Amino acid sequence: MPNSLATSQSLYLRKHADNPIDWRAWTPEALAEAKANDLPIFLSIGYSSCHWCTVMEGEAFSDEEIANFMNANFLPIKVDREERPDLDNIYMQALQMMVGQGGWPLNIFLDPHGLVPFYGGTYFPVNPAYGRPGFLQVLQAVRQFYDIEKVKLDDQKERMLGALQASVRVEVTEDISRELLFSGLSSAVPVVTRAGMGQQFPMMPYAQLALQVSRFPADRGIDGGDALERARDRAIDLVTGGIFDHVGGGFHRYTVDATWTVPHFEKMLYDNGQILEFLANIWTSGEQDEAIARAVHLTVDWLQREMTAAEGYFYAAQDADSFATPDDTEPEEGEFYVWQLQQLEDLLTDAEMVELDKAFFISETGNFGDRPGHIDLQRLTSGALSPVVETVLRTKLFQVRYGELTEATFPPAVDAMAAKTTNWPGRIPAVTDTKMIVAWNSLAISGLARAAIAFDKPEYLELATRAAEFIWNAQRTDSSFMRLNYDGTAAIAAKSEDYALFIKALLDLQQATLTRTEGLPKLWLERAISLQAQIDKLLWDAAEGGYFMTGANDCDDLLVREKQYQDNATPAANGIAISNLIRLSDLTSQLDYLKRAERGLKAFGSIISKYPRACPNLLAALDLWHHRVIVKSDRDRVAQFQKLTLPVTSFSTDLEDDFTDLGLVCWGMKCLKPAKSDEQIAQQIRDGQMRERGN
Repeated sequence: MPNSLATSQSLYLRKHADNPIDWRAWTPEALAEAKANDLPIFLSIGYSSCHWCTVMEGEAFSDEEIANFMNANFLPIKVDREERPDLDNIYMQALQMMVGQGGWPLNIFLDPHGLVPFYGGTYFPVNPAYGRPGFLQVLQAVRQFYDIEKVKLDDQKERMLGALQASVRVEVTEDISRELLFSGLSSAVPVVTRAGMGQQFPMMPYAQLALQVSRFPADRGIDGGDALERARDRAIDLVTGGIFDHVGGGFHRYTVDATWTVPHFEKMLYDNGQILEFLANIWTSGEQDEAIARAVHLTVDWLQREMTAAEGYFYAAQDADSFATPDDTEPEEGEFYVWQLQQLEDLLTDAEMVELDKAFFISETGNFGDRPGHIDLQRLTSGALSPVVETVLRTKLFQVRYGELTEATFPPAVDAMAAKTTNWPGRIPAVTDTKMIVAWNSLAISGLARAAIAFDKPEYLELATRAAEFIWNAQRTDSSFMRLNYDGTAAIAAKSEDYALFIKALLDLQQATLTRTEGLPKLWLERAISLQAQIDKLLWDAAEGGYFMTGANDCDDLLVREKQYQDNATPAANGIAISNLIRLSDLTSQLDYLKRAERGLKAFGSIISKYPRACPNLLAALDLWHHRVIVKSDRDRVAQFQKLTLPVTSFSTDLEDDFTDLGLVCWGMKCLKPAKSDEQIAQQIRDGQMRERGN
């Protein structure tokens, strides 16, 4: 009989509805029941496309003996981290303090009387394996500790709560100097490297930062040439590696190896939005490798085909695993994407195989260590592919996957049952999590807006606009902004990342429409201003500066109230929010925004000083603070300059009627003598981006 998760809106929670464990959602009622019955809480946090979450669901969480002990001795709670990133952040930090590392599934045990964690881990096998104890052994030991070792338990709780409280306190500083900026950049930019061991993640906040500071000469405290090389190498690794789906488009989440060969096959909207923006900026910086353009165009094709709802918003993610046949009981990782040599030889002509072998790694033994004989396509070089190879990829291999599509869209498999029972024209696709997340949609909107400019694709801007309009109309009320949407129903109060990234997306749309449509730039700016007023009211820390992750009325169940500043796979809210304030000041000439940005930077100045590698977006904001440039000119000239990568420059076409010069360039609050030529405008912009004195 299904448990209480069967009626959940979350796909991740519904995946656990048939477990014998009596799962509850994180609700006041469940927390009160645990407290009343003195039952330690087993909290398990994951997300729908998480491979090891899926593995544990099918193993330990489906085991009757484990379930019987769990139900009798704990109150088990499941949380979707994409619904509640605030809970996930707190308990992930606690787990990292306990064991030195984290990951998902995040499995942690809480005292029911204060919700303080006292033991945790990630994946637990049913039986002892991989150097990990069996899950039943863990449960038995934890319950015994909870019952018998009360003094040690109280000591652990006290130390953990103190550590968590200390972690959210930041030291306000007056130092937001250029010296602080360049010291931080010299530490953070080298994070982007081709060398290394183990898994390779896109790490877009770092790659974007490297590209942003590539404009500086070596004598400014950061070697811009080295930064550009790092950014370019990251772009080429992304567009040629197995992390990119060379047949269908879109990027997988990371590779399990150091050579960008075999990915963890889930596709996350947040990665793809950021990568689109990064690749567009690489392109406009002058690094115009055809492999970059191909990856951008195919990724937008994938977004339109598989990830766009009829209402215009983008779905959240696609699973790593899929079924080979409808009769399979468990899905296989990468099944939808990989090939075997015999399959390719049966499908292609000898001449086509020769051409494919020249362009991609092809072998009988394969390159997928966990599945010998299987091939994940990885290019041997960058540049343009031959017409023969393009035809092979986009016609023959595409049709094996998708069949002969008669529509521009490919319907999502909304759960495992739909995947197995639908009569698909090609392979059985991976399950798609169709919920709408504001922060992730915002990243896609920004990426599409920038790609529309870089590649002169107005249809990309139309795709971005539809998503932005949906969020504006469906996710707001007079007093609130909502994070998620499930099939037309808005849910969960927005977090700081939702506000910050959507405001950024609105500003990016404002800039992208300056040269295209009358009235739209003003509309997007007005909306950004309106939403900025809301985040300032609900999430700003009036005492010390910076933005809390969660509103004061939505944090009763949280151990601490955090300010998000550490960038991970997604940008942290405060770095983006502070950049938004600076951009708003430049576009509106309202100094109150600039004053708030200054307070925000000072709130995190000690973080930038001590942990620069943790906060590339705060460094990007500090760079913008010191070097921002505002350019006012006519549409044609703005369009020309927007084709360049000018990361600290904002544009305006709002000129006085009697303005007769070609353009006006301002360095912060200092405006230069009006330009008389395009070359003079360009030189003023270049000099301003690298000037020695800011603001």
